[in-house]
Amino acid sequence: MAISAAMVKELRTRTGAGMMECKGALKDADGDMEAAVELLRKKGAAKADKKSGRIAADGVIVALVSDDGNSGVLVEVNCETDFVAKDDSFSAFARAVAETVMERRPASVAALGDSVLSGGGGTVEEARRELITKIGENINVRRFQAIAAGPDAQISAYVHGNRIGVLVASQGGRADLGKDIAMHIAASRPLYLSKQAIPAEVMEKEREIFAAQAGESGKPAQIVAKIVDGRLHKYCNEITLLGQPFVKDPDQSVEKLLNSEGAVVEEFIRFEVGEGLERRADDFVAEVMAQAKGA
Repeated sequence: MAISAAMVKELRTRTGAGMMECKGALKDADGDMEAAVELLRKKGAAKADKKSGRIAADGVIVALVSDDGNSGVLVEVNCETDFVAKDDSFSAFARAVAETVMERRPASVAALGDSVLSGGGGTVEEARRELITKIGENINVRRFQAIAAGPDAQISAYVHGNRIGVLVASQGGRADLGKDIAMHIAASRPLYLSKQAIPAEVMEKEREIFAAQAGESGKPAQIVAKIVDGRLHKYCNEITLLGQPFVKDPDQSVEKLLNSEGAVVEEFIRFEVGEGLERRADDFVAEVMAQAKGA
């Protein structure tokens, strides 16, 4: 059976596969459109499995806040290169995943994969595999986290370049204070809200390290103790939101800023693309050039 350009175009629209792949599938299916779709889906699943072992440490962060401002979600979706991270299809998928988290509130990434994708007919996992086939890179939904505000609080969001995302639950203060605090968190990377939130084992480990360092000075024990306390105090200020100098006014701490406005931060979440993941060591541009020369 002759394969027309219109048939190839229809199959491309339905599957997102390449032109030659669509033409080949139609030939193999003897012009049967449904059989060609099924054939491409099977090939796509095989390709997705093959790419699943490749490192995906680039990607985007998506932050969503409910219309009433009482809840929000932060989602990280990974790909292999920043080139794909800027692709419209990838961005649309990441956004739909975040909307799915907001709507379905899955308990885990695995449960999210089994959820029906927001605005789509299939599951998140099915859409992920289809996108891998279309784009040609490994794609992973790495993590998500939801946040809920207290009775008098609201959620504020800030996303920097699609690579750093922050959600803050706060109450009191001016209307844009939550956004300012979220921007501060994006820039300053606090690990904890306050000194009281630092786990006891973390504090004990740092105390041991500072004590060992100060003990080498040969100073009296009471002096060493004061040195250790001073370093611990500085350490706590560096890693806690309330102790850090506010980025827009370093002369005052975030805690002093909040106190001056009668405001309180209840909770915050900060995601950064690829944090803790191994990144590709190869030169992607060189890889593309090598493929082009081979072709």
